[in-house]
Amino acid sequence: MTGDDGTGVSASADVSVRPAADGRSAVERVVRGKAAPETGAAPPGADPSAAMPPDTVPSAAMPSGAVLLDAVPSRVMPPDAVVSASTAARIAASVPEATRRAYAGDWNRFTAWCGRSGRTALPATAETLAEYVSVLADEGKAPATITRAIAGIRTAHRVSGLTPPDTTAARAVRRAYRGERAAAGLPNQRQAAALAVAHLRRIAAALDTGAPADLRDRLAVVLGWAMMARRSELAGLDLADVTEVEQGLVVTVRRSKTDQAATGRQVAVPYGSDPLTCPVRTLRAWRELLAAHGAVTGPLLRRVDRHGVVAGVPGATPSGRGPADGRLTGYAIGRILIRAAHRAGLAVDGLSAHSLRAGGATGAYTAGADLVSIGRHGGWRDGSAELLKYIRDVDRWKHNPMHGSGL
Repeated sequence: MTGDDGTGVSASADVSVRPAADGRSAVERVVRGKAAPETGAAPPGADPSAAMPPDTVPSAAMPSGAVLLDAVPSRVMPPDAVVSASTAARIAASVPEATRRAYAGDWNRFTAWCGRSGRTALPATAETLAEYVSVLADEGKAPATITRAIAGIRTAHRVSGLTPPDTTAARAVRRAYRGERAAAGLPNQRQAAALAVAHLRRIAAALDTGAPADLRDRLAVVLGWAMMARRSELAGLDLADVTEVEQGLVVTVRRSKTDQAATGRQVAVPYGSDPLTCPVRTLRAWRELLAAHGAVTGPLLRRVDRHGVVAGVPGATPSGRGPADGRLTGYAIGRILIRAAHRAGLAVDGLSAHSLRAGGATGAYTAGADLVSIGRHGGWRDGSAELLKYIRDVDRWKHNPMHGSGL
């Protein structure tokens, strides 16, 4: 989604409306991860007399572990302006958790800087926003990080019922900063290194130990590559979402970054020629392992402790922390790939969970697949600039105009 400030991030996504028994309502920005304050408090740098009243504390309708980032002091509202607890919970659940975490961090850093600088965070002026962007540039933040920070600050204003600060000056600072980075030979956009199929085979071989954690890791890597999956899509898969058919696997992706309406899509994954990198046979082995422990439902990819205990299976008490069902996070999938690459003796510079998605796309294109089929398989929007970047990396050699030029 694209906000009206051109940031490419929804400017009103992280909003939930808290119902109140006394007929008062507060609009709150929430993220997972920290406990909410017991009482209201003014943002850093703001007039302490503007402290929020206690009734702006998140209610039980909020997601578990939510943190209050900012709230509008309540005012008497008519019944038509109040939502039920279930509605508030659904509004909160509609926002991707990663987005909530990112905006939370951005907003907290901005308010902390405002407090140190004697500036007002809410409402912020265009000058304050421009100055903050300049500070981020001085700290060497990536342009994409700065873009997200601008979007988060504007979102906080909208949720608070305030007009967001004008971004003209802030965008000018960001544009100049991009020029400075280019002149210094620094990339303005970080792109995940595509994992080549030869490297995928080396990783799979290194994970062929029979250990439960290694089997799970091999499945995460080969299935992610074959699906061209985002890490959030992999982490969100349940056992019921993957069906084995005669031709291979049918994987149901119920929600993704470009499908916030959760209409879903199905990805066909064929057999691989190498048993170690075949997603069908690897999935079958992992499913059999889970079934032997009594797990036939729940998350596909789940935590395995250092003793080989699988989380989320009947009677299991794995060491470490994590959700009861054992579901892996997208971050954990990225760590799995990097750890496996280390074991295979591969360089890990530029590697991330997105390398699976990029690797699958470039591998398919190199093998002759067309852009339309690649885009539909990986869930890219038609004409996706991201997909075209991967293809250009292949095309500069595969279809180099100097081939056959007579040099």
